[in-house]
Amino acid sequence: PVTAGAARLAAVRTRPRLAWLRGLLRNPLTLSGLLVVAALFLAALLAPLLAPGDPTGFALSQRFEPPSGAFPLGTDDYGRDILSRLMWGARTSLQIGLVVVLIAGVSGFFLGSLSGFVRGPLDLVLMRLMDVLLAFPPLVLALAVASFLGPDLRNAMIAISIVYVPKYVRLARGEALALRESLFVLAARAAGVPPGRIILRHLMPNSLAPMLVVATLDLGQVILVAASLGFLGLGAQPPTPEWGAMVADGQTYLFEAPWIATFPGLTIVLAVVAFSLLGDGLRDVLDPRLRS
Repeated sequence: PVTAGAARLAAVRTRPRLAWLRGLLRNPLTLSGLLVVAALFLAALLAPLLAPGDPTGFALSQRFEPPSGAFPLGTDDYGRDILSRLMWGARTSLQIGLVVVLIAGVSGFFLGSLSGFVRGPLDLVLMRLMDVLLAFPPLVLALAVASFLGPDLRNAMIAISIVYVPKYVRLARGEALALRESLFVLAARAAGVPPGRIILRHLMPNSLAPMLVVATLDLGQVILVAASLGFLGLGAQPPTPEWGAMVADGQTYLFEAPWIATFPGLTIVLAVVAFSLLGDGLRDVLDPRLRS
């Protein structure tokens, strides 16, 4: 009987953990976004094994080959296989998205939680600084920072991270303001728990769900901003495959060889839409106000 009771208790505890996954897979749009995202990550991880050609090697005798059995997506002006460059470019674009969201999310999460819990002069100064950054259009600010730092993949990631930090700071601050008067936080403060421990053990874990939703939605937007910087020559530098740079390379031959720019552009659109669908599904599952 004790074993059976323990098993039933474990099952009850497991159901809420799996409920969000079942809800995620039940929505066809979310499931399609999840499958596309998984395919992009698999293509990036397995690019050395699956790519049919060298993404950086020149083959001038094969320039401007249209899509065919030998080259499923055609070749560019240097004879490089478009499909291989797209798969290797997925590594670059997804790396930018993950690194930027991680840097902006972690730093903004901590700064916003600290600002909302402590309040006072720190909150005032930090929020005015965030207001200054939010006053600039995101792409314009990213262009300005990337131009100042110089054209490079690492500098592009730093520039985009600076653009996205204010969003996470404000979101984390709003969650901290809502939680700082909660009973469990008041009890921790009355027990003499240090503010840093309250932030790390109580505020941040209880604010994690909306941060995950925003981070998933931002992955697609970060890829789009990174592609814009790459298109303007401020992102990954040749011969590194990158989707935005591939579109820039193909714009010169848009009428003679439209596949050079079309397929990278469609890949960017597909990635942005997939992350948006996945983020919307996570929001519907993790937000109790939207559950049916």
